[in-house]
Amino acid sequence: MEQLKILVVDDEARMRKLVKDFLSVKGFTVAEASNGEEAVDVFFEQKDIVLIILDVMMPKMDGWETLKTIRKYSQVPIIMLTARGEERDELQGFDLGVDEYISKPFSPKILVARVEAILRRSNAVPADEVEIGGICIDKAAHQVTIDGKNIELSFKEFELLAYFLENQGIALSREKILNNVWNYDYFGDARTIDTHVKKLRSKMGEKGDYIKTIWGMGYKFEVTQ
Repeated sequence: MEQLKILVVDDEARMRKLVKDFLSVKGFTVAEASNGEEAVDVFFEQKDIVLIILDVMMPKMDGWETLKTIRKYSQVPIIMLTARGEERDELQGFDLGVDEYISKPFSPKILVARVEAILRRSNAVPADEVEIGGICIDKAAHQVTIDGKNIELSFKEFELLAYFLENQGIALSREKILNNVWNYDYFGDARTIDTHVKKLRSKMGEKGDYIKTIWGMGYKFEVTQ
């Protein structure tokens, strides 16, 4: 799948970097702007932006004015960020065409989840397909291809690989993997994961190296060039 570009607009460089890092891990390309005027310029110069994350309180042109300007020409999905959680701000945002409204401080992982949900709703991201590093998972068809070649996986191997891809770059403990792939009602030995990972790596060929072992903890799926 082609990388989708998101515009992150915030006058705090630290906040932009935080959001960019989490989005990049999920395979998005990120453009940045430090104020509203710059955001409008970047948006109209770069025609391939599929979503905007927009802070409210900024110099030169605040988030509301930026939103109004962009809405005159585009219905691109917009998530507004604000340090204030007042209801009237939220209502104003929705009246002006905001798709989501998140108050600071927020969890970057929650923000990324909101981004993915909005893009699925807007059909920018296929709901049932994940593609990273030449590995493509079609959840609806329960199929996996690696560089276009079908790979036969057991049900749990499929679920495990899907979980790894959806959490690319994140260190996952064995307990967390058990809870999410084998479900909370599973009381077996966490080492069963090691057996499944070994089989999965073997079936993935050289791309099995993307599943990194974190000694004493668990695993991390990370695509290396």
